[in-house]
Amino acid sequence: MNNILVRYAEVGLKSPGVRRHFETILLDNMEAALARKRIEALVNCEQGRIYVRTDRIDDAAAELSHVFGIASVSPAIECGSDMAEMQSVAAELSRSIIGQGMSFAVKARREGTHPYTSMEVGKEVGSAIFLANQDREARVDLTRPDVIVYVEVRGKKAFIFDRYIPGPGGLPLGSQGKVVASVRSERDALAAWMLMKRGCKVLVWGDEHADVLHIWDPRLKVLSSGSMQAAVHDARALGAVFGYRLEDIEAIRSTDLGVPAFYPLVGMTEAEVRERLSGISH
Repeated sequence: MNNILVRYAEVGLKSPGVRRHFETILLDNMEAALARKRIEALVNCEQGRIYVRTDRIDDAAAELSHVFGIASVSPAIECGSDMAEMQSVAAELSRSIIGQGMSFAVKARREGTHPYTSMEVGKEVGSAIFLANQDREARVDLTRPDVIVYVEVRGKKAFIFDRYIPGPGGLPLGSQGKVVASVRSERDALAAWMLMKRGCKVLVWGDEHADVLHIWDPRLKVLSSGSMQAAVHDARALGAVFGYRLEDIEAIRSTDLGVPAFYPLVGMTEAEVRERLSGISH
């Protein structure tokens, strides 16, 4: 693998001007995530796709899967869009992922003008993979294959890969307003994470359970103000975030910080909270 394809989520639904602004923020967040692990990489955006070139593909993919705004990442092999070259690269990749007696399928898509259709790419690349794995008795199964080889042709380039690694989706961190989150419990940390996913820059007040948030924001700031009200005032935040649920209605009623308060867990059951916490802690 010599490249990582990065697909963004809601950013693609924005108007061209807003999308470019959000892309700039997203690329900056990606570079910060990679820098935290001292991963040297070249990151650039072209026609709705972000490409990351680095010699530490697996480490980079793991870091990028924790960047808000990213829908998925795929470690890929970049090659030319000539049919023979795509066949050769896909056949070589298949030898490392198709085992004895396993089934496979090829899914192809393309953008631009080419002397072939997406269906023809799937057929010809599939034939090359089949021939390369005859000794392993590999077989084609378009319904429930053991392995899927993806071919994405974009202009004069093609990207061949075998997996999608999901990202958190949402909006790029920092593309929306600034809020202060009271993080005194795991539930508070989850509530803060949910506002981060919506693009808010979250400042933490009380760091007993903030470790999980550092995974998602390499530049997370922990405030030292004496009270939540002082923290909101000093940070000039636009809102406050709490992990209260419906049974905490009295605490909700007594909250008055002079800014809007957000309670993203208010309608969740304990089981839902636990499930979401397990999903963000790794």
